[in-house]
Amino acid sequence: MTAGADDAHLIDLASRALPSAVGRSAVGLRSWNLLPVRDAARQIRSCCASTVWAATLAEERPVAGLDALCAASERIILTLPWDEVAAALAGHPRIGQAPTGKGEEAASSRREQAGVAADPELAQALAEGNRAYEERFDHVYLVRAAGRSGQEMLALLNERLGNDPTVERDVVRQQLAEITSLRLRRLWHEGEA
Repeated sequence: MTAGADDAHLIDLASRALPSAVGRSAVGLRSWNLLPVRDAARQIRSCCASTVWAATLAEERPVAGLDALCAASERIILTLPWDEVAAALAGHPRIGQAPTGKGEEAASSRREQAGVAADPELAQALAEGNRAYEERFDHVYLVRAAGRSGQEMLALLNERLGNDPTVERDVVRQQLAEITSLRLRRLWHEGEA
């Protein structure tokens, strides 16, 4: 084994021995820091569908911790060209609509939107709002669903329909950054990386 492979193997063994989520997170990030760029980018793609974001974040390693990782991710997302943001949006279902995919990104969306479709009137209002939003802005309505009720997301949708397209693109980038940070944190706290 090479020195890098030895380090990765020891880190992997240590991560299995640590019982706390914080311990898994720290060890997992150390291990992620040692991966080749392509493999590191592949590991985080479930958090955001932008290949440019994943490659750029992987190239900026090593990261000292989860907060530093999320800060770097946010900075990258806020400066992505719009076509990359649009690529990331393609990985998100409409709010109130069940994701159809089978990957980790679809599972994250299902978790984040849990309970929204339980109210048929709310589901109908969200479907109508989604249509109006997509007609106005030509892309899916993106909002951080985690920690928000369906009514809150509907109110935000209606409020954002009043934005001009430039302002709305900034809001979308910020929402994408928040969603991605939550997913990165979940990825390492659940010991998946």
